[in-house]
Amino acid sequence: MQMSGEIADRYRDFATYARGDSPTFEAWALGIADDPEVHAWLADLPEPKQQPNLVLAAARWHGAPAPGEYAGFKAVLLEHERSVKQTIRDRATQTNEVGRLAALTPVLGTLDGPLALIEVGASAGLCLFPDRYDYDWPGAGALTGSGGPTLTATATGPVPVPVRHPDVAWRGGVDLNPLDVTDSDAMAWLETLVWPEQDDRRERLRAAVAVARREPPYVVRGDLFDHLPALLDEAGRHGTPVVFHSAVIAYLEDADRERFHDLMTGLVDDGACHWISNEAPQVLPRVTRDFDPGPGRFVLALDGVPVAAAHGHGHALEWRSS
Repeated sequence: MQMSGEIADRYRDFATYARGDSPTFEAWALGIADDPEVHAWLADLPEPKQQPNLVLAAARWHGAPAPGEYAGFKAVLLEHERSVKQTIRDRATQTNEVGRLAALTPVLGTLDGPLALIEVGASAGLCLFPDRYDYDWPGAGALTGSGGPTLTATATGPVPVPVRHPDVAWRGGVDLNPLDVTDSDAMAWLETLVWPEQDDRRERLRAAVAVARREPPYVVRGDLFDHLPALLDEAGRHGTPVVFHSAVIAYLEDADRERFHDLMTGLVDDGACHWISNEAPQVLPRVTRDFDPGPGRFVLALDGVPVAAAHGHGHALEWRSS
C-alpha cells in the first residue's frame, strides 16, 4: 500500500505537469494532494492504478463534470466508489496523443527510408501514420501535401524540417491492451482521456481515428519484451526498422526500464533498428544524462542521444542538436 505522503507528492507533481494545459486537472490534483480522505480511497488500489490520468478520467467517465470544481469530482469518487474503481481496474491510460507526431516526424525525416515503424505502447496505433498528416512548426517551417489534418508545434532551435513526408513501407505495434479503432466504446474512452478544456485535442483525436480507420493498424497484444523480436523480423522485410515510443516506458517498473534501455541500445549497436524515445527525463536516465529539458518537458532522443525537448503532447519542440 502506498503511503499518503507518496500519493500527495505524486498528485502535486501531476498538478505541476498539468499547469497551463488544464486548470481543472491542476485544481483536482492539488485537491487530492491535500485530501487525506481521497488518499485513503486511492490507497485501496494497486499503486500502478493510482496514476492521476487514469483516476481523473475514470471519475469523468462516471459523470464528474469537467471543467468543474474539485468538490464535484470528489463527490463522484465517494458516491460511485465501486463503479469508478472497477473502471480504474479494467481500463488503462492510453491517450494515444497524435499531436506527438509533430515532435517525432522531424526525427523520422533524418532517417533513410523506406521506414518500417514499430510503436511500443501503440494503444490504438494512431501515431503509426506520420505520413498521413501535414505539419506546421511556426518559427521553423511546414510540411504539407498529405491531404490529412494539420498538426502544429511551436518550434525553436535548428529543427530539421522535413522536405517530404516519411516513406512508410510498413507499420505495426505492441501494447498490453491494444484498442480497436473500429470499437466505439474504446474510442469514447480515448476521448475521456483527453484533458478538460482541450477541445482542440478532442477534435484532433476524432480526426486521427478517422485516418486510422481507413487502414486499421496492426497492433499485437502482449508484453513488448515478448513480441518486439518478431515485430523487428517482420519490419526488416519491408524497410529500415524504427522502434519508437512516447510517454510509455514510464509505466514500466524501474528494473524493466533498465532492461528496455539495454535491449534498445544493443539493437541499435547491432544495426538492427533506429530507436526514437520521447519520455520524461527521469524515465530513461542513461539517455537523459546531463540533458535538462526544462519543467514539464520530455526528452526526445534518437538512438539514445537527446536531440530536443518536447512538450508532452507535442505542442512545442525545442531542438538542441546541431
